[in-house]
Amino acid sequence: MLLFWVTIHVLLHQGNTLAPVVTVQLGQPVTFTCVFNMSVESIVLLFWCKQTAGDTLKLIVMKRIHTTPTYGPGFTSENVKITYNNKMTNLTILKTAKEDEGMYHCGLLDWLSSSWNGSYLLITGSSETTTSSYRVVQEPAVLDLHGKETSETLQCSLLSQTETDACAGDPSVFWFRTGSDKNSPDLIYTDGQMPENCEKTSNTQNKCRYNFSKNISSSDVGTYYCAVATCKEILLGNGTRIESGMNCYA
Repeated sequence: MLLFWVTIHVLLHQGNTLAPVVTVQLGQPVTFTCVFNMSVESIVLLFWCKQTAGDTLKLIVMKRIHTTPTYGPGFTSENVKITYNNKMTNLTILKTAKEDEGMYHCGLLDWLSSSWNGSYLLITGSSETTTSSYRVVQEPAVLDLHGKETSETLQCSLLSQTETDACAGDPSVFWFRTGSDKNSPDLIYTDGQMPENCEKTSNTQNKCRYNFSKNISSSDVGTYYCAVATCKEILLGNGTRIESGMNCYA
């Protein structure tokens, strides 16, 4: 399963907080983990909820300790699984679909307090039934530093069909980097970034460019991704791989 963690500023999450984003291939299982600072045995109520852009929270599953789980509309033990032990609970979607994309919250209640945690699920890949009027393309695909520090500009282009209806608000663009350690990605986010320019590239397509400039050295090698949030979906670019050029003949 292609699974890696990134941390970006997700505007869909309540408040201006950093929410972890889980990226998984369409059709693969995915597991969310929620860690408590108290024993599960002391919790009165444990629940998982889902929220998509522009929508309210929807209950996935609710469980009182030592009782049978109660599932929300559209969810059953056949498509989601909840487990817990000591100070941790897991929610597993057994087979992801495009409509599973969104924010997932875990919550717990004890007699005196409550707490929340959230993760955003981003689905990659496509199927014959999955269509979108938007596409994100990054340039260049590979950038070689030749072992020296340099100032570079990475380009992210949002392509859309001209007949596509406009959505409320402007697209939000985020940048993040994954290095050799996929569990410790770097966050580079641009909140409310405006496009450098937009143009009509053909009779049926528009193109808006978002640029990210940075002084890059060998310590910055990795793959840089652009993610665009628009029209209740998040689109991930193909990535720009930055190489130091130091290991070509090692």
